[in-house]
Amino acid sequence: MASFDDKPDQTSSLEKGPVHDYVVTQTDERYHFDAADLDRVQRKLKQRHVQMIAIAGTLGTGLFLGSGGALANAGPAGALIVYAFIGTVVYSSLCAVGEMTSHAPISGSFPHFASRWVDPAFGFAVGWNYFYTNAISVPVEISAAGLILTFWDSDTNHQAGYTAAICVLTCLINIFGVRWFGESEFVFSIIKIMLITILIITGLVIDLGGAPKHDRIGFRYWKTPGSFAGVGLEPKHIGLDRFLGMLKVVVQAAFSFQGMELVAIAASETQSPRRNIAKAVRRVFWRILVFYLLGVFVTGLIVPYDDPNLLQSTGNAAQSPYVIAMNLAGIKILPHIVNAMVFTSAFSAGNSFLFCSSRVLYGLALRGQAPKVFTYCTKGGLPLFAVLAASVFAFLSFLNVQSSAEQVFNWFVNLSTVGGFFSWLAFNITYIFFYRGFKAQGLDRTKLVYYNRLQPWLSYWGVFWITIFILINGFSVFWDFNASDFLTAYINIPLFLALYVFWKFFKKTKVWKPHEMDFVTGIPTIEETELPEETPVTIPQKIAAVLF
Repeated sequence: MASFDDKPDQTSSLEKGPVHDYVVTQTDERYHFDAADLDRVQRKLKQRHVQMIAIAGTLGTGLFLGSGGALANAGPAGALIVYAFIGTVVYSSLCAVGEMTSHAPISGSFPHFASRWVDPAFGFAVGWNYFYTNAISVPVEISAAGLILTFWDSDTNHQAGYTAAICVLTCLINIFGVRWFGESEFVFSIIKIMLITILIITGLVIDLGGAPKHDRIGFRYWKTPGSFAGVGLEPKHIGLDRFLGMLKVVVQAAFSFQGMELVAIAASETQSPRRNIAKAVRRVFWRILVFYLLGVFVTGLIVPYDDPNLLQSTGNAAQSPYVIAMNLAGIKILPHIVNAMVFTSAFSAGNSFLFCSSRVLYGLALRGQAPKVFTYCTKGGLPLFAVLAASVFAFLSFLNVQSSAEQVFNWFVNLSTVGGFFSWLAFNITYIFFYRGFKAQGLDRTKLVYYNRLQPWLSYWGVFWITIFILINGFSVFWDFNASDFLTAYINIPLFLALYVFWKFFKKTKVWKPHEMDFVTGIPTIEETELPEETPVTIPQKIAAVLF
């Protein structure tokens, strides 16, 4: 590991321009910046694992099932515009965390970056918010997977058994280690890519009249019932109601993109992390364009936004706009295939959330911001106690089995989803500090394995709009106010501030000035992390190089 000297070496290859003698070592043990001696995870995720997770990691029930709600609320044109807009914010966030991870592929990821380059109290708040958000999302996805099975088995007495089986399997995959996690997500990602490809192609076939009924739809539904829908909050003011419909889809679309930071969380357990994460981030633009925007566009072609089935919340493939279109077109077999694939997507999401929450808890413990017991790793590099602690949350999914606890469970769902916005906000805020620190210390970010020429403007864009998302996410409650919906929409704001103030008060932390930021301590060099890149020779190897 590199050390951080009181006066940087004048010949350092990382530095361009004047070298300032005010760069100092941060030796205060409260900040735990050099936790490398405690870090015992191993780099077992291969290039193909990381690339497939990056390509399909965020594809899930939010897109496959939730896009129907977006279509109903905003119409085909409104939904497409909103998804494209949210895609720019997602892109800014991933570029920010990707560049910082390219510099420091270490355990703890962006919560540690926040502690290191913004304020340790900010990192504490970000880390625990992210742990909570992901840990509580595990039972949400497990419940979703159980509900998907009702497409074939509607007997509610079987739900407890299905939930138990999914819980155990999800926990076991993570307990077996990162290699099992990587292989499972590799397979799930392939299935998700196959699913969205099948859905898009099938949707185009239906639209062009290739279904059994041979009804050529074209842009019929963009004309009747129309390209924009209203949410029904202001029926007397059509323009305002349509705007509110798009506003509601902003939140829905943002939720469907959450989880895209998984590759950064896994950086400390990835082979050649800098090179692989750079590839993953560069491909995210095309992933958003092809999978999300093309998928939403095709959805708007084949289903009218006023179809009553779009408003049904069955939890299984019956609410998917693609399945609704298949039923309208007389296609019988594909809905069952779609449901099976959507089930794997929900299972994969629960699997990923458990992985993320355990690794963030491990990173917090390494830096003294969580109990030290969670730093324990097995000989195989598994942070066992952190995984077990995160796994406990999976069993909250049984709340959804009992109708009496269903409301409490729904509150958990809302609380966890809003928390994801704070992570995106933290990516961009931390990057702005990172950028300022690099510039002040004469470091050349263009020498990083990955950097984006549009920075820091991308992060300014992200900070502005994500702040708006946090403030408007519960706007509809003001048309029919009730205390519980208001609290679940906005309680994350005081909760995040409370975490920040708590650590700030007890640890007396400070916001780092640009010349005080530590960009070296405990960060492995490129030589320590990157394996030699093998040049593809055979045709299969060249194809794999393009895909992975």
